[in-house]
Amino acid sequence: MTETNRIEYKAQLTKDLDLEKEVVAFLNYHEGGLVYIGIDKNGKTLGVTDSDADMLKIKDRIKNNIAPSAMGLFDVVSEEKDGQPIIKIIVASGSEKPYFKKKYGMTEKGCFLRVGTAAEPMPQAMIDKLFAGRTRNSIGKIKSHRQDLNFEQLSIYYQEKGKTLNSQFKKNLELLTEDGDLNYAAYLLADVNNISIKVAKYNGLDRVNLAENNEYGYCSLIKATKSVLDKLEVENTTFATITSKERIEERLWNAVALREAVLNAFVHNDYTREVPPKFEVFDDRIEITSAGSLPEGLSQEDFFKGVSIPRNKELMRVYKDVELVEQLGSGIPRILQSYGSYCFKFMDNFTRMVFPSSGKASHNPAPDSDWDTLQKEFHTLRSSDKPSGDGFLPWIKDNLPTLVRELQESFRITSGKLQENFGKGFEIPKILGSENTSGKPSYKKLPNSFIILMLLAIDATITAEEISTLIGISERAVFSNLDKLKNANLIERVGGRKEGYWQIIVQE
Repeated sequence: MTETNRIEYKAQLTKDLDLEKEVVAFLNYHEGGLVYIGIDKNGKTLGVTDSDADMLKIKDRIKNNIAPSAMGLFDVVSEEKDGQPIIKIIVASGSEKPYFKKKYGMTEKGCFLRVGTAAEPMPQAMIDKLFAGRTRNSIGKIKSHRQDLNFEQLSIYYQEKGKTLNSQFKKNLELLTEDGDLNYAAYLLADVNNISIKVAKYNGLDRVNLAENNEYGYCSLIKATKSVLDKLEVENTTFATITSKERIEERLWNAVALREAVLNAFVHNDYTREVPPKFEVFDDRIEITSAGSLPEGLSQEDFFKGVSIPRNKELMRVYKDVELVEQLGSGIPRILQSYGSYCFKFMDNFTRMVFPSSGKASHNPAPDSDWDTLQKEFHTLRSSDKPSGDGFLPWIKDNLPTLVRELQESFRITSGKLQENFGKGFEIPKILGSENTSGKPSYKKLPNSFIILMLLAIDATITAEEISTLIGISERAVFSNLDKLKNANLIERVGGRKEGYWQIIVQE
C-alpha cells in the first residue's frame, strides 16, 4: 500500500518529525486523512518500540501545538501490521478552517493543505478566504443562556470508565467560550437542560395512531443517549422462523447498525437550530431523524466512504471519552454493512435514516408472495451507482404480478379501480406479452402513474428525484402524476413538503 491523498507514512516519531504539519494539512483537507507511524515511505512496516508512550506524545503535540483546537477531530489508535505494532492517527476534516501551527500562526509557514501525497503551504489568499468564511455559530462558540449548570451525571459517566473530571474539566473539554462563559455544548451535557428527546411508537405505517411517546430528555445528553439506546434495545425484538432443518432467529433491526445510527443522530445533530434528534418506531420500520444535512464540503459519496467532518467536535470528544463512540468515521461503514445507502434521506434541513423491519413484511402481503425479497431487490437497484430505467423497467416486468397482487390484496385496489384510473385497455397479461419492432419488450404501455403507484407500495419514502431517475421522466412529470393519483383518491400526503411522504390509501 502506497501513500495517497489521504494516507501519509512516517518511519518513526521523533522530535524533528513535523507531525503537526501533516495533521494540519489533513484538518484543512476536505476529506481528512490518516497518518501511520512505523511505516516508511515505501510502505515497508518498521514498527514502533513503545506505542503507548508514542501515542501519549502524539496526543499532547496535536492538542497543544495546533489551533483552532483539534480536540474531537482526531483519534490515535494502536494497530498491528506484518506482525509489528504501528500507530494510526485518524484526522477528520475540520469545520473551523484554516487550521495552523500555533508557532507560526495563520501564515504560509503555519497553514498547510494536502495536495496529492504531500502537505503543501497554503497560499495567503486562501488562508484569508477560509478565515473569512469560518464557522462561528458552532455549539462551542454559542454562550449558554444558563450559567448555573451542574455536571454530576457527566462526572459519574467518566468515573465509570476510570476517569476523573478535575477542576479544569470545563476548559479541558472545551465547554467554555473564548470569553470564559459556559457554551452550548456545556448546556447539552449539563444535568438539567431544556432539550426534549423522544421515542415515539405508532400503530400502523403512518403517524396517525400514536401508541407511545416516551420522554428521555431534559438531562445530560449522555444520559438521554443511553436511555434511548436502552428503549430501542427493548423494541428490537427477536422473531423466530422454524424450518424443517433449523430454527432461525432474527431481530427487527441489526443491533450494531441501530446503535451506530442512534449515536450518529445524537453526535452530529445540528443543535444550533435548537431541534433535537427524534426516533420513531412504526410497524414496518424505524426512522431516526436529525437536524442538519451534510456538512458543507462533504459529498454523499465521501459520506458513504466513511469520511468524517464532525459537526460537534466537543460532543464527539466526550462521547469517545465515555466509550460510546469508537474511531472517527467508523459508524457509517458499520451501518452500510447491514443496510444500503438507500436507507439515508438527505433533505435541506434534516437527515433521516430509515431501517425496514425484518421478521415481518410491510403491509401484510399475500402468503404466496416473496415481498421481502422483492423489496431487497428493489433497494439493490435503487442504491446502485447509476440507477436508471435500463435496469428498473425490466425488473418491473418480471415482478408485475406480485406488485399488482400487493396493490389488490393489501390496499384493496380492485381491477375496476385500476381500469378506472389507468384506462379500460389496461390489461396486465397483454402488456407483459407486447413487443416493439426491435423484438424487445415494450414498457411504454405501462402508465407512469401506475409505475409510481407500485413504487410507493414498495417504499413510501422514495423521493420525486429518485422516481424521475428510475422511470426516466422529469421531476415535474413525477409531481404531475402524483397529483393525478391524489385526485383519484389513491394516495395521500403524510407530513410536510420536506419531511413528509406519499402513502397509498387503503380503499373501502
